[in-house]
Amino acid sequence: MSTAATHETRSDRDPRSTFDVAGVVPDEAVRMYEDAYEGSGFAVDLTERRFGYRFKVVGDDTMTFRSTRFDGRMRGEVEVRDEYVVMWTAEGGGTVDVGRDEVVFGPRMPVMFPNGRPFAFDLGDLRQSLVQFDRRFLEDAAAEVHGVQPGPLVFDHTTTPRPEDLRAWNAHVQRAARIVLGQTPLTPLALHETSRQTAAALLRTFPHTVLAPEVSLPQGASGRVRAAVEYMHATAHTPITTTDVAERVGLSVRGLQQAFQRQVGTAPNAMLRGIRLDRINDELRRARPGETTVAAVALRWGFAHLGRFSAAYAQRFGEYPRDTLQH
Repeated sequence: MSTAATHETRSDRDPRSTFDVAGVVPDEAVRMYEDAYEGSGFAVDLTERRFGYRFKVVGDDTMTFRSTRFDGRMRGEVEVRDEYVVMWTAEGGGTVDVGRDEVVFGPRMPVMFPNGRPFAFDLGDLRQSLVQFDRRFLEDAAAEVHGVQPGPLVFDHTTTPRPEDLRAWNAHVQRAARIVLGQTPLTPLALHETSRQTAAALLRTFPHTVLAPEVSLPQGASGRVRAAVEYMHATAHTPITTTDVAERVGLSVRGLQQAFQRQVGTAPNAMLRGIRLDRINDELRRARPGETTVAAVALRWGFAHLGRFSAAYAQRFGEYPRDTLQH
């Protein structure tokens, strides 16, 4: 028995399409999953179970519900570029982001796919469910929830949501699945509202940061350099280093440095330092004299040596930080 696949659209009015494939040949499974997740280096190992798989997708361009039955062990690397994905299992589990920010998960433990960089996985004997969102759709939903302009989202896949949020998420997904996977015909508006409500539930459940749309991306930045700059903007308030940024986007430190020099003509640590100086400038411009001090703001953004900080600030903004605060 080889792969059996079906693809259908419900009707002219119903916007859902269905893709359903199953088989018992490991090489066919590898090719199918690599195509489905834009992956590479996938490999299958047999387990005590008789090998077989089934992969089903139902939804539209904005949101899909996916399910995987995989009797065997699968390893590989995935880079999710244009979507956000949350997964959980009813059976089986494994490790996501192998060798970096590893998360070991099991049944009923939802995990966001790491986004913005490639990640490795090692999973086995799964009964897995996933909800996938188009990148632009979820970013627009986040803008509505947070009252900001749309921007890229950074999820911390290592943070476990609060139990009460998980209960609410599970309840919502069950309701949404009955609609999306049900046989009752759906109108485009009904599916859109279900997608919008599910997006809001995801955003309430999984910790994330919305990158401000005014994030300054250097001319020429693309690919992993662009992802690195966006990550710096999202996490500049934390004690990240160039090593953290390189790991985030799947490069060595030297590879990241070379990519930055080639594309934007500066070093990653200089870019991060400049972002933090910009944040200090914003705070000092908004503050009133007497509300804070230059030293307090500088220290909050990681500058402990005030003399060197003041010199760097003056070089970037053409005035000393005390003058910005007084103005």
